[in-house]
Amino acid sequence: MNKFREQKVEIRPIDNLNKNFICGMDASEVLAEEKSGVIYYDYEGNEQDIFKTLSESGVNYIRLRVWNDPYDEDGHGYGGANADLKTAIELGKRATAYGMKVCVDFHYSDFWADPNRQLAPKTWMNYSPEKKEAALYQFTIDSLARIIESGVDVGMIQVGNEINNGMSGEKDVSVVNKLLKEGVRAVRNLAKKYKKDIKVALHYTLIKDAEGIAKIVEKLNQDEVDYDIFGMSYYPMWDGTNENMQNVARNIIENYGKNVIIAETSYCFTTETGDGFKNAFVGDENLVEGYDASVEGQATIIRDICEAANDAGLIGVFYWGGTWVPVAEYDKNATNADEVLASNKEKWEKFGSGWACKCVGDYDEFSKNYGGSEWNNQAMFDFNGHPLQSLKVFKYIRE
Repeated sequence: MNKFREQKVEIRPIDNLNKNFICGMDASEVLAEEKSGVIYYDYEGNEQDIFKTLSESGVNYIRLRVWNDPYDEDGHGYGGANADLKTAIELGKRATAYGMKVCVDFHYSDFWADPNRQLAPKTWMNYSPEKKEAALYQFTIDSLARIIESGVDVGMIQVGNEINNGMSGEKDVSVVNKLLKEGVRAVRNLAKKYKKDIKVALHYTLIKDAEGIAKIVEKLNQDEVDYDIFGMSYYPMWDGTNENMQNVARNIIENYGKNVIIAETSYCFTTETGDGFKNAFVGDENLVEGYDASVEGQATIIRDICEAANDAGLIGVFYWGGTWVPVAEYDKNATNADEVLASNKEKWEKFGSGWACKCVGDYDEFSKNYGGSEWNNQAMFDFNGHPLQSLKVFKYIRE
């Protein structure tokens, strides 16, 4: 066993944990990882479907992002797992087979959507806001119908991803809210047609600015946007304290009657890189006081976030990037590190298992981080695909 797999964890159960508390995992990268040669294992070292391992570890919900068309004109994927509808369906069916519900995260873009960029899909680039509304409705209803008919157990749809500063190329909040209404309308119509109980979530970030989030929620209320769940990204190394997170959530729950979920969170188990590519969580400066860069540190901070969330009335937590491991382990002591890194780069470009491929520059100029995952030191699997003991936090908080 390597040094990470040898690290044990001791986790206290959470008192009065809601029996329906969502212990979710975003697993959007799994298929691209497997195409790149990654093998996932169980805790005994046997090859096993990762969705079985996740389920056995207490994960009860899988989140999968969907981009409209993450390919260039020659059919080369943009990277970031080339997260198209077909991929989401394949992964969603596997998650369903192991008893987990699925949250579909529509970005309404052809690549990453976050506070720094919210690009319209290529085919929508020159559309008026009104035409985008119609296109967004149709894309949502067509995509969701295919997902449901494939047998995926959809429990939640996320309309947009971290949309504080816009969505699908639109920045005016009133216009964005009209787009949201069309996405929600599509979900409601499909849920009624197929007689499914599907919740609608809207997803925002930058919650350190509690006042800014409060204004967003009030504007949603004024514009009468229909939704069930307010989703927020909460990365403890960047987004403030548990107390602030709780205060933001309580305002939404108590004053607007909405459920709240942590749509994304994570923490490192090491400050090392597994593939030679720079990480988002860099060195000791990102460490949160009281939680070291270890498997137990990772498990403990996620346990404490779940406890804080449960105490404030949130309905659950989704871990982000937990399955995103290196496609070829990087040996930092290699005599020719560039050569070792090159073996990773070849797979990142071919299978889209890295953060971004070079061809994406024609669509998204902001994405200059061509190459590997910035997240492998925050995965819940080691650099070779073996589950860490920290993954069991989702099981231990109930036991």
